[in-house]
Amino acid sequence: MRRQLLCVVCLVASALAAPVSRPNIILITLDTTRADRMGFLGSTSGLTPNLDALAKDSTVFTRAFSQAPLTPPSHATILTGTYPQYHQVNNFGVPLSDHLPYAPSILKARGYHTAAFIGALALDPGAGAAPGFDRGFDTYDAGYGHSPSGSDRYHSVERRGGEVVERALAWLNKHPRGPFLLWVHLYDAHDPYEPPEPYATKYASAPYDGEIAYADSCVGKFLTQLKARGLYRSSIIAVMADHGEALGDHGEETHGIFLYDATIHVPLLIKLPAPARAAKLEGKRVDTRVGLVDVLPTILEESGIPIPKEVQGQSLLGMMKPSPKTDAAAAQDRPSYAESDYGHNAYGWASLHALRTGKYLYLDAPRRELYDQAADPKAERNLATSSTAVTSTLAGQLDSFRQKTSSISEAPKSNTDPETQEKLAALGYVSTGNAYARTSGKEGADPKDEIESANLIHRANLLRDSGKCNEAIPILQQLIFKEPGMDTLYAKLGHCLTLEHRYAEAVPLMRKLVEMNPDSPLARFQLGKVLFGNKQLPEALPELERVVNEVPKWVRARLVLANVYVESQRYRDAIKQYNAILELHPDHYEATLFLARAMVLSGDLQGAVPELQKASALQPKSAGPHLSLSSVYLKLGRDEDAAREQIEAQQLMPDKSE
Repeated sequence: MRRQLLCVVCLVASALAAPVSRPNIILITLDTTRADRMGFLGSTSGLTPNLDALAKDSTVFTRAFSQAPLTPPSHATILTGTYPQYHQVNNFGVPLSDHLPYAPSILKARGYHTAAFIGALALDPGAGAAPGFDRGFDTYDAGYGHSPSGSDRYHSVERRGGEVVERALAWLNKHPRGPFLLWVHLYDAHDPYEPPEPYATKYASAPYDGEIAYADSCVGKFLTQLKARGLYRSSIIAVMADHGEALGDHGEETHGIFLYDATIHVPLLIKLPAPARAAKLEGKRVDTRVGLVDVLPTILEESGIPIPKEVQGQSLLGMMKPSPKTDAAAAQDRPSYAESDYGHNAYGWASLHALRTGKYLYLDAPRRELYDQAADPKAERNLATSSTAVTSTLAGQLDSFRQKTSSISEAPKSNTDPETQEKLAALGYVSTGNAYARTSGKEGADPKDEIESANLIHRANLLRDSGKCNEAIPILQQLIFKEPGMDTLYAKLGHCLTLEHRYAEAVPLMRKLVEMNPDSPLARFQLGKVLFGNKQLPEALPELERVVNEVPKWVRARLVLANVYVESQRYRDAIKQYNAILELHPDHYEATLFLARAMVLSGDLQGAVPELQKASALQPKSAGPHLSLSSVYLKLGRDEDAAREQIEAQQLMPDKSE
């Protein structure tokens, strides 16, 4: 008997010592994706056949809500399981604190390999847009910080979903043995809506839908490859949007400001590993209200990993694995909170907060809003003034919830560098952080009264990015007349005038910008650029020199300063700046080419040759370096080399007869 007891003890000890088998975890976030475009949520448009097929193997949460209509805050909520008022990432450039619970760090400590493949600059820690988001990741594939000058948006600030998926699959091909967390972020549905073919043609009249259909095809390819690798059935797969897109709902054209369902109601489905899933769970639908804040605790519980006490969301696993007890819990109302600080950060308007509870949507704004969503699902009839008791009750509940869930630590500040601010503007966002100090002059204004200004700024951005600055200029002039205190308008109008080579008109605008923001390197850089364009070299130099001294790693600022030195015939100073860029980025094509040309102008022909050879190797399809080499070889008396380079350049030049 004693021997048998000892054997049992040994077996128990052995079982406890054996490594726990953890499921792989695959997180797919679809940026800017409306719930009403999903077939599995009732759409009949046929945009999402691959997601619909996944939904049949998953639990679909029909009433899932984002906690913020902006990419960094929403993803911070997904990955920390905490509310925005706790993690405090309310803007681009706000650091994600090391003290927060964070999915990759938690899982890495449990033996997981961790990788992220990111579709846009908006979540790039290296570029300064999302500092701290790479914590705990073995691989964080973003790298939007230093794109070549002149690159299109799909090689500078975002990637097509197909490329993101290819990178993720390449990682899967060589990932080490053991469980992994793999996060795939698809940015395609974000504006401008430019789906690739054949979606561009098929959805020419509805390009946003085309982007949704394209993103779905990318998800389909990814899922097919998971199945081919034998990874599909045994993995947790969670798919969700970080937020939706307004598309004109309540007057908002895109997202970031309002908290209505168009941007806050999001698709969410979670597939559990096959061994843990009973057949009747396939295609299960949960109609209880849930939030993206609940995703992390759900994943951790299913993986057998303790949920950190700081996590504020609630696991959804009980709803996914029904029993009499969990069925009763699933039927209970779960309030959902959301907030938006973007209107405040970008324009100085009031921040917004929302509480969805029972049948009501309550919006805390300078003019409060209350909607009975059972009778008024589109939130068109504001009951705040007629149902004052309900409004006051929900206002109290919202305030109490915020007090209970807010962090007591001091909020970190956004501090994006000027280069990142410019790239965020290319994504359609108003530069915030430390770009400028002043906004609209309408501090605390209700965004409902100001939304058209945000829309007009957005339209002007789209026109500028599509090469239609002449159409954007009158819009921006109209806005400046209406909002003379909104400094970003001067920057945008000055930029458009610069692109049209109307430098003389841009100079006073940029002077006004610097007057409003004397400590902003970005404002001074923009002034220096237009002064250079207007041939006011002595005035441009001190502005650009100050910028480079304040932001020494800003490549574009050094490049423009060096070019001003060349135009001023200060070749040694120019060469010094080009070399400083190459110390930071040894393979920078423009710095290499311009360095060689400055050396030629300074009389150093021999020194220019290796730099021009390097430039031709960096961009082998460019004729420019070969033309310059041909000229230098002629001056050095190396006629055969000159002829060879001339032939090479001619072969690389486009055929103008075509």
